[in-house]
Amino acid sequence: MAPDEQPAGLVWVGSSDPDALRTCLTVGTSIRWVQLPSAGVEWVVKAGLLDHSHLWTCAKGAYGEPVAEHALMLALAGLRMLPERVKASRWGTPGGTSLYDEDITIVGSGGIATALIELLAPFRVHITAVHRSQAPIRGAHRTVAITDLHEALHGALVVFLALALTSETTALMGWDEFHAMDERSWLVNVARGGIVDTDQLVEALSSGTIAGAALDVVEPEPLPESHPLWAMANCIITPHTADTSDMIQPRLAKRIADNVRRLANGDSLLGMIDVEAGY
Repeated sequence: MAPDEQPAGLVWVGSSDPDALRTCLTVGTSIRWVQLPSAGVEWVVKAGLLDHSHLWTCAKGAYGEPVAEHALMLALAGLRMLPERVKASRWGTPGGTSLYDEDITIVGSGGIATALIELLAPFRVHITAVHRSQAPIRGAHRTVAITDLHEALHGALVVFLALALTSETTALMGWDEFHAMDERSWLVNVARGGIVDTDQLVEALSSGTIAGAALDVVEPEPLPESHPLWAMANCIITPHTADTSDMIQPRLAKRIADNVRRLANGDSLLGMIDVEAGY
């Protein structure tokens, strides 16, 4: 950054390097808006960079559609026994579960949840949405607060995780939560791996407490080759590919262009981060 430059905004598209970002903000004293490239901003929160001196925005909501698409694919793959079928070398035993007219729980209320609700509409599912408040979510048949999570988990054929990782949601899904689910339930996580207690998930899958898990994100990530989840027939793992670079780039470019325009016009910005909430 040259000394004579006085930028009003910083568009951060580099790695999740808090020290580099801190340096840019220290040098760029004129910066009042910071655009981050991802929907999850836990690395910024952990580094203590979020402050009230800047307007912080991220990509939340921008990648909702491809991630929701991936979540639905994972759910259907689990319910229709795709892991077993794709490896089969003989006819096998007929089986599978239909998604139509079933109870579904979505934990989260952002762009992924909104897009997922739209994708699920043709299946005539009954959707319970869970988030911080009980404010109604469009398309959900009912909305409950996170304090009622256990009640919302019971009876759901699929539980989708589509919420931010914060200190309050770390290991949100553990032994008690898996026991609140049904034995035929599938867990689908397209949020952050840290929301799930991985060791407890292994136990729940091994014991038949839940039917299966389909994970695009895990903790730790990447998952070591020796980890027991890889060998479990009732676990599907994709390597954090719900939104690839090719999917992200045009959506991020649009978000950046929209926010630059809004900043110039004095309008409210898209993807505003709640500094207190941390997402």
